[in-house]
Amino acid sequence: MLSLLLTLLLSGCGESKLEPLPGDATILAFGDSLTVGVGTHSANSYPKVLEQLSGVSVINAGVSGETTDRGLARLPQLLDQNHPELLILIEGGNDILRNHPQAQIKANLKAMIELADNRGIPTVLIGVPQKSLFSDSAPLYRELAEEYQLVFDGEMIADLLRSPSLKSDPIHLNRDGYRQLAQSIYALLQDEGAF
Repeated sequence: MLSLLLTLLLSGCGESKLEPLPGDATILAFGDSLTVGVGTHSANSYPKVLEQLSGVSVINAGVSGETTDRGLARLPQLLDQNHPELLILIEGGNDILRNHPQAQIKANLKAMIELADNRGIPTVLIGVPQKSLFSDSAPLYRELAEEYQLVFDGEMIADLLRSPSLKSDPIHLNRDGYRQLAQSIYALLQDEGAF
């Protein structure tokens, strides 16, 4: 019995969570000011750099200052208009900064993930740091990633924001920071089988 359980557990190890993206794929980069690229020129935003690295179209669907309730209202139309093969979700930082209830942030993100899932679009979730010095991403991101078996990273943004040389202000990256964010996301997508 134990050997059967171990076999079942190990059989899932090392498998990619994403299907390889076709050369004409579209990725929808959805989020707030970190997606827009506040702190640098739009040509240096992480979606633009990711597009250069990957060779596929990456739509920058970021809105500066956006909270998850507004993002939830805006996402369905973007999914239906653009028909992306992949959604990268970096959302919730403004909610956290404004002390919105964690349960509401989680519910809004959950609804966004389900909007994509119902359309057959896989979501890559990137966690946003909690509102404290040197913190990791809020636990709700990991909980959602586990619940929906998402490709997830909870440290990359927090790690970048810990480095003063990569920031334009306390909560935004600069050109080098966004380039590193794009490189980290690209490496994550490669590791998970998208490229």
